[in-house]
Amino acid sequence: MISVEALARLAYYALMKTKKHPDILAENIVLKSRIFTVQAQKLQFSNGTQVDYERLIGHPDGAVLIVPMLDEETFLLIREYGAGVGRYELGFPKGKIDPGETWREASVRECIEEVGYQPSQIDYLDKVSLAAGYMDHHTHLVLVRDLKPAQAEGDEPEPLEVVPWKISDWRALLAEPTFSEGRAYAALLLMLQKLGKIT
Repeated sequence: MISVEALARLAYYALMKTKKHPDILAENIVLKSRIFTVQAQKLQFSNGTQVDYERLIGHPDGAVLIVPMLDEETFLLIREYGAGVGRYELGFPKGKIDPGETWREASVRECIEEVGYQPSQIDYLDKVSLAAGYMDHHTHLVLVRDLKPAQAEGDEPEPLEVVPWKISDWRALLAEPTFSEGRAYAALLLMLQKLGKIT
């Protein structure tokens, strides 16, 4: 017998498939820097309401965020300066997918560059957006295992600090003030679920 929650989800998805997207009346680039592109959009919703939006246009291929497992009980974090928050942040290795790269190739490259290991086992966890209301950027979350030492020069302005962390201490990581990025939270919880540490 199907549950009430499952029926509600099915009804919601059916509604979303039939819901008409707003019409795009105009689009133009209002600002472009070395990193950011800001696009203005004029939209008209199905009820006739017109709204002006601005959104950040991300890298077309997105980015990867990698959870490297050093062994069955230990994963690797990095500590690097986060200009957006103005402090050193604890998080997972990450980076944009270069032109012509797949998410898998970018995951291997970033893992080598940022933590000094080449993975043999690569598991896709999910694809997430950052701020769907004003940004089109997406990130592929990836779990990597069976690590072998490897070195490659990355694009970081200073050497990154690699921080081993025990899976059993994941709650302490969530309480760590400098572990604050939403993508990192999602990757941690998806990794714990994939490895059967939480349900």
